[in-house]
Amino acid sequence: MKLFPSLRGYRQEWLRPDLLAALTVWAVLVPEALAYATIAGVSPIVGLYAAPGALLIYAAFGSSRRLVTGGDAATAALSAAIVGGIVAGDSGAFAQVTAALAICVGMIALIGGLTRLGFMVNFISVPVLRGFIVGLALTIIAGQIPHLFGVESSDGDFFDRIWVFITNLDQIDLPTVAVGLSSLAIILFCRYRRPAIPGSLISVALGIGAVNLFDLGAEGVAIVGPISSDLPTFALPDIGLADAGALMAGAFGLMLVGFAESLAAAKANPDDDEELDSNRELIGTGTANIGAGLVGGFVVTGSLSKTSINATAGARTQLAGIVVAVLVVITMLFLTGLFESLPEAALAAVVIAALIHAVDLVGLRELSRIRDRGSPINPANRPDFIASVAALLGVTVFDILPGLFIGIGVSLILLLYRSSRPHVSRLGALGEEPGHWGDLKRHKDAREAPGTVVLRLEAAIFFANADEIRRSVNGSIGPDTKAVVLDVETVPFIDVTGAYMLESLADELSRRKIRLALARGIGQVEDMLEETGVETLLKNSFVSIQQAVEGIRSGG
Repeated sequence: MKLFPSLRGYRQEWLRPDLLAALTVWAVLVPEALAYATIAGVSPIVGLYAAPGALLIYAAFGSSRRLVTGGDAATAALSAAIVGGIVAGDSGAFAQVTAALAICVGMIALIGGLTRLGFMVNFISVPVLRGFIVGLALTIIAGQIPHLFGVESSDGDFFDRIWVFITNLDQIDLPTVAVGLSSLAIILFCRYRRPAIPGSLISVALGIGAVNLFDLGAEGVAIVGPISSDLPTFALPDIGLADAGALMAGAFGLMLVGFAESLAAAKANPDDDEELDSNRELIGTGTANIGAGLVGGFVVTGSLSKTSINATAGARTQLAGIVVAVLVVITMLFLTGLFESLPEAALAAVVIAALIHAVDLVGLRELSRIRDRGSPINPANRPDFIASVAALLGVTVFDILPGLFIGIGVSLILLLYRSSRPHVSRLGALGEEPGHWGDLKRHKDAREAPGTVVLRLEAAIFFANADEIRRSVNGSIGPDTKAVVLDVETVPFIDVTGAYMLESLADELSRRKIRLALARGIGQVEDMLEETGVETLLKNSFVSIQQAVEGIRSGG
């Protein structure tokens, strides 16, 4: 495996845009890293610990030219939920178990990449991931809103956090409100009206300045407090084997969610001649997490927002990420003292602003419109909205970690449901195109052959859907039906169960004086029918639908 693939053939004209992009990303990454570390339940400096190694290691092993790897609000919240369920209030062990979780996530991803299991991300559907992210974003925002107002917060589910906030409104601290809301306003104004300006960095700097200028800490405004200015050291987390075993289930789910986000970020911001390799992406993400865990960091993933900023700023290669890593090291050595006066309200504003775009209600509304209203849409596509809402409610009602497994479970159920619901189209001859056949629902001019039902199977024929296909065929037969033709051109494969089902169907129809024929069978289908000895259907196999209709009606 070649290291630093994006730097091969580097051109001099790429240097300036890479450096400019690095400065832009650094201005966003530093305040967000501090904020995401607080979501993960660890010291803000841990967010900076995780960044340099993750950026450098991903640049060495990853396949994307523009992906920025680092902390993320969603994975940070999941990390806090997983670790919190293991350490049971032991704050001293929280940082160690958090680092161990990053290593576990990295090991799972690395093994998956080396064994070419990059397809695993496909087991979380886009609608389910969308609903999960919306629910997660709402839950995190609900937990950060109290910090904007200086009131008591809760670590429970979405509704518990909102209830605790509402019942403690009498604690509102006006200086904290002023800092928090003004910080949020600055960030949102820069994002939507002046995107070239790093609003997060400006709001953080102004918050620090206000604390020092007006001594807001003495006025009750919560601040970050002492931060170590030392560089992280390499060490294995000090945890027991029992804790490591308990981390693995959560680590697997966290890896799936993080990798899905990372791959989506890379695909959304491709380079012109870039070819993403999902297995190499797993290796890059895995090694980056191992590196982050070994220096006491937390789980990292590809960031959609920072990758978009990187691409918009003109980055051409991972040199931008390498420069960002160097800038973060400089920040840890010389600038951490400045962040000790950072108001927690400003950090909360950074988190909320980063997650507002993730509350994709428009996307959920689009999913809700996918339904059957007399259209030929496959019924198996309709549950997407239900699955998305189930994942959203799983997070908001049952909390983050249960919501993760509900989302994965819903994805698997959706996969099984779709596998068992093949789309079977009823065809008719197109009058304007002799010899061509089309779906009766789509082509109003299509006409069925007298006494013959022509069906197109638009799915594989295997154990999960064989009975459903049989029911669809039987349900299409009328009192005057003399023959059934199955168009199997779009059948990618057939297994033994499917072959035996077709043989049984042919025998059943034969007893009812109805003949069954296949049209346009591809090699894999015919090979399996031959291997399983289903010779009757092979004798009634034709190269076209028209020939099948004419042949079966003539008894040929």
